[in-house]
Amino acid sequence: MSQLPNTSSSTTPVPPQPPYKNYHITSHSGATTSTTIRDYRKGNWTLEETLILITAKKLDDERRISSTTTGNRGELRWKWVENYCWSNGCLRSQNQCNDKWDNLLRDYKKVREYELRAHNSTNNSLPSYWSMDKAQRKDRNLPSNMLLNIYEALNEVVQKKHPPNRQQQAPHLQHYQQPPLAVLPPPPLPPAAPLPEVPPPASEASAESSETQGDSAEKHDTEIKRRRVRDIGSSIIHSTTLLSETLKQCDEKKERRHRELMELERQRLHLEETRTEVNRQGMAGLITSINKLSDAIHSLISEKRP
Repeated sequence: MSQLPNTSSSTTPVPPQPPYKNYHITSHSGATTSTTIRDYRKGNWTLEETLILITAKKLDDERRISSTTTGNRGELRWKWVENYCWSNGCLRSQNQCNDKWDNLLRDYKKVREYELRAHNSTNNSLPSYWSMDKAQRKDRNLPSNMLLNIYEALNEVVQKKHPPNRQQQAPHLQHYQQPPLAVLPPPPLPPAAPLPEVPPPASEASAESSETQGDSAEKHDTEIKRRRVRDIGSSIIHSTTLLSETLKQCDEKKERRHRELMELERQRLHLEETRTEVNRQGMAGLITSINKLSDAIHSLISEKRP
């Protein structure tokens, strides 16, 4: 089992300056400027990168809690996480860190809820998540590749940020009920004489029917309003999700275009340097040829003289 790096809760470490790639770009005016970009890693996350991200998120939560007293709230959240991950060998961007953290939390919540249900099941009818193979986990619509050390690290971060209630800390007490106290039955009452049934007045019957109809209409209107509110809420959530995905795609396209522009500028500079070198070599060869031709002419003239 991999261990998380040792961190201190009292002080938040400041990540050192991460490595960059430098590119020299020539502007239209002829001036040469230097810009720095990071070469992020693509593909699946490794176990070491995931543990580094969890540690960075834990330190960021502590840093943000302490910033409420110092007043330092303007620093970007996921940019700090990216810098910490970058300085520890996890070459990922802030968008990649955000997406990976959301996926980790989603899988963690699914496993935690299932573990609670399995713990509270009668006669251990549900097996534990950690005793099942990947096929059994997929059949129960659970994450198939959650590791125990990743789950424990996420559990530490989530419980520190949101302390669990008593029901979650001791799930085995959910179905515990105190046995009822023994109560003596009351003594039997003497039988009473039956009273004659008197039908209710017509006015009271009509009032009761009108009240019943009014209550049913009010309940119907309330249900319609609740349904409308739910529909509006689901529409807002769907629109927000689409907007966030669109913004994320725009950021990725901008980043890709920027990299392509840097690559084109590098190729152009390389072509200009190659062309300059070819021109210099051509001029040197031309000068050498002219000198040789001049020497040959002088030697020919000297031979023809008497």
